Amino acid sequence: MSVYGNNQQFSPKRLRIRHIQAMKDEGRPISALTSYDALSASIFAQAGIDILLVGDSAANVVFGRPSTLSMSMNEMAMLGRAVADAAPRPLVVVDLPFGSYEVSCQQGVQSAIELMKATGADAIKLEGERPELIRAIVEAGIPVMAHLGFTPQSEHALGGFVVQGKGEARETLFEAARRVEEAGAFAVVLEMVPQEIAGEISSALRIPTIGIGAGNATDGQILVWTDAFGLGQGRAPRFVRRFADVASVLDQAAREYIQEVHARTFPAEAESFSDPKED
Repeated sequence: MSVYGNNQQFSPKRLRIRHIQAMKDEGRPISALTSYDALSASIFAQAGIDILLVGDSAANVVFGRPSTLSMSMNEMAMLGRAVADAAPRPLVVVDLPFGSYEVSCQQGVQSAIELMKATGADAIKLEGERPELIRAIVEAGIPVMAHLGFTPQSEHALGGFVVQGKGEARETLFEAARRVEEAGAFAVVLEMVPQEIAGEISSALRIPTIGIGAGNATDGQILVWTDAFGLGQGRAPRFVRRFADVASVLDQAAREYIQEVHARTFPAEAESFSDPKED
């Protein structure tokens, strides 16, 4: 019998990497979203999300920066702690920021340890094919989610936001996925790769694949939550489907609030306190 039952009657109180692996083994799609704060994390956890990623995409959607490269360990720790504390059930994964693991394996292991202690997260994620580093972090007792395909921390080296794994690069991507699995990664994100190769990798690997712009044959899907729910500004990436228009709701609510403040209809009697005189 499945440890999940029919998903309506039973659900683990806290998802671990073994549960995520079981979902792949049983053919159950894995849902993941980014989160950077306690409020969104709590809402997504209540909705039943499987994985919350505290991504360095916070640089863009929280701090309004043009790229992820400026994120620091302290910033990731602050955001990660907020999410982990607010969402005890989902598997919480925190990105290692750019500059925290590229120098050496020793640097990467130390950064992973510091981030796990500071956040209370369940795992870390790092970008690129780094089997030696993945192996070293796993040996230190920390689960690692790998990230292949388009890797935002390497946007300059990759020539911008370009689909990866096409043509001759197809086999290179396939072999990279095999190597991160062999190194001990418990899952791998496949970003902006052709759906055909993403599906082949997903079938070939024992560990789960989490797609973003990689078609629907991966074992799970992840989106930046502000993109998915219509809070982001400007044009969304092609691979994003907007499931809500939160920005319009907030805009309308703010306009109504301003209007009622100007009209002195807020606060009304029901929203005010009184100190009536005694007879």
